[in-house]
Amino acid sequence: MFAGTGSDVGKSILAAAFCRIFKQDGYHPAPFKAQNMALNSFATPEGLEIGRAQAVQAEAAGIPCHTDMNPLLLKPQSDHTSQVVLNGKPIGNKNAYDYWRRGASDIDFRKEVCAAFDRLADQYNPIVMEGAGSISEINLRDRDLVNMSMARHAKADVILVGDIDRGGVFASVYGSIALQTPENRQLIKGIIINKFRGDMKLFDEGRRMMEELCGIPVLGVVPYFKDIHIEEEDSVALAQKSMAMERGKVNIAVVMLQHLSNYTDFDSLEQDPRVHLFYTNNVDDLGKADIIILPGTKSTLHDLYELRRNGCAQAIVKAHRGGTSVLGICGGYQLMGIEVCDPDHVEGDIDRLPGLGLLPITTNMHGEKTTRQVTCEFGRGYEIHMGETLPFGDAKPSPLLHLSDGRDDGYMVDGKCMGTYVHGILDNSSFVDFLLTPFTEKIKQAGTPFDYPAFKEEQYDKLALHVRQHTDMKKIYQILTDD
Repeated sequence: MFAGTGSDVGKSILAAAFCRIFKQDGYHPAPFKAQNMALNSFATPEGLEIGRAQAVQAEAAGIPCHTDMNPLLLKPQSDHTSQVVLNGKPIGNKNAYDYWRRGASDIDFRKEVCAAFDRLADQYNPIVMEGAGSISEINLRDRDLVNMSMARHAKADVILVGDIDRGGVFASVYGSIALQTPENRQLIKGIIINKFRGDMKLFDEGRRMMEELCGIPVLGVVPYFKDIHIEEEDSVALAQKSMAMERGKVNIAVVMLQHLSNYTDFDSLEQDPRVHLFYTNNVDDLGKADIIILPGTKSTLHDLYELRRNGCAQAIVKAHRGGTSVLGICGGYQLMGIEVCDPDHVEGDIDRLPGLGLLPITTNMHGEKTTRQVTCEFGRGYEIHMGETLPFGDAKPSPLLHLSDGRDDGYMVDGKCMGTYVHGILDNSSFVDFLLTPFTEKIKQAGTPFDYPAFKEEQYDKLALHVRQHTDMKKIYQILTDD
């Protein structure tokens, strides 16, 4: 298990690295995180929902993802409530206080996550586990499902990950260990210092001091990297991406919604040499873009209201009238219609809001969630959405995609105005080529079509090599094989 001194210390990336390392070394690994909190989710081959990080780790391991890899997923809907997804299916919304303090009277979450681990452990070896946040939240110790209680159930060897880039790594590592019960402390077999910048030799003394202080070996000091691209679970860095327009490239603006979800839909575009992609809710930036993409959202009606309030809705419509292409994905597709209706108040108190009016469609929200993997003429993708979208009034169907199961998906007015429910559609180079067709002249010199699946495989291998070079793999294998 990779446990952390805090959130965002690099547990997910290290877990992905070791999934690839163990695969390269001839093992059959699988990832596992008992409980995840994220809006970035993925549909399994069975049409069920898990956190995107575990889907990425499964891809690094070279295996299909499964709900047993992330049996409990919390999808925040506000500062206080989350949708609870258990074994891939939503079971309702819970207030944070109720979830953490009172638990659920009808469901034993601990039993569920342990059963999922046991099923996974029967099929794969080793299991690469990931903790959540900090392991030293002692006020939540008796309700912990994902950190040390899960490690005890799995009899896991725990490696504590500390982030040196944020400062205070000695205190955070030592404190995290010191606050453990004796039983839990025995499970922590090593320390990895992550995100180191500068000359590695400068930390030689620090490494020795940390081992003496904690009585636990430092198994590696992993340098910070910028040249390896792994899909991220958290959206914290999105707003920091470059917003400057670039000549000779197609400038694509992803609208920065308040409840933006599944932002990994755009990772392939970020690497495409023909494209410059950025995230914004600035009306001036939207007006300068060649293509505007409305992404997925966990709260369609709230984000639609906010788009009208902050002027982005008007800016998007104005830009399209001036020649800008607009693509909506999932919730963004719903936003592009004539209206979004919620008569059963699935999302909140708003019954209906007018959409952007770019597509002649109407959406009715309902409580049943659609989750499935799909194949279409452009390639593969997946659906995760609430609601049903149909042509508005007497508008005729004009599907964007024809799915292999006989269904149609989305709506297309023309090559510069379209929407779809399919996440991951932009991972298919043929669809990206289709999206970029109106800008052929602009991108003649920018580069050739981009092979995203091959690029991802290359990145997993680069990540594995980077981590191998800076960790003591011999000692790690020794820890794993010792009784």
